[in-house]
Amino acid sequence: MRLTRVHVDAGLHAGGELALPETSAAHLTRVLRLQIGDSCVVFDGRGHEASAQIVAIDKRGARVQVGEVRTPANESPLRITLLQGVARGEKMDLILQKGAELGVTAFVPVFSDRSEVKLEGARATKRLEHWRGVVVSACEQSGRAWVPEVQPPVALASALTTLTPATRLLLDPIASMNCRTALAADQRDIVLAVGPEGGWSPQDRSLLEAQGFLGVRLGPRVLRTETAGLAAIAAMQALHGDFD
Repeated sequence: MRLTRVHVDAGLHAGGELALPETSAAHLTRVLRLQIGDSCVVFDGRGHEASAQIVAIDKRGARVQVGEVRTPANESPLRITLLQGVARGEKMDLILQKGAELGVTAFVPVFSDRSEVKLEGARATKRLEHWRGVVVSACEQSGRAWVPEVQPPVALASALTTLTPATRLLLDPIASMNCRTALAADQRDIVLAVGPEGGWSPQDRSLLEAQGFLGVRLGPRVLRTETAGLAAIAAMQALHGDFD
C-alpha cells in the first residue's frame, strides 16, 4: 500500500523525531485515522525523504520517528523555470499543480500588460502562500522530494532582470519553430514564458525578445494559458527529459 507523504520544513535525521505540520497531522489522524505505530513518508523539500512511524498523537498534533533517509532519483534532467502570466483563481492553481507534477523546477508569476489579476499587499502575500501550498500538495501526491520555488508575483520587466542564463522560449501560436527545432538535446536549463489569459502584448513581446526569448508554437491551434505551458513542458520532457 502506498504510504501518505508529508512535507516537513525541517532536516531529516534517521532516528530523530519530528512534529508534523498541524494540517498534515489532522489529515493523517482524523481523516485517514492512522494510529500510533502506523507509517507515513516525510520529505524535506530539498531532495530527501524517509519512512516515518507515528509515535505520539494528541490534541496539538502528531509526532513521528524518522527512519532511514534516502534521496529518490525522480527529478527530471531538465531544469525548467515557468515564467507564467498570472491567471485567475483555479486556472493558476491548475498551472502550479500540474507544473509541479510534470517536473517544473521554479515558477515565476508575472504581471503583464494584459493581466486580468491584480494583487497587492496582504492579498498578494496570502495568494503566494496559497500557491506554495498548492505546489507542496502536488509534490506530496507525485512523489517529488524537491519542492519547486514559487517566487512572489512581480511585473514582467522586473522578473526578466533576475533570470539566470538558460535557453529562453516564448510560446507564440504564430512562431515558425516548435519545441523539437528550438530545443537541443544538450540544453538542460530552460525558461518557458507563457502569457496570461489575454496573451502577451506587443510591448511584452519586445521585452521578452530583447532578453533572448525565442518564439515556439504548439501545433496549429491556440491553447489557453492553463493548457499551453503544461503542453509545452510535457513535450520537452518527452523530447529530452524523463518521459521515457
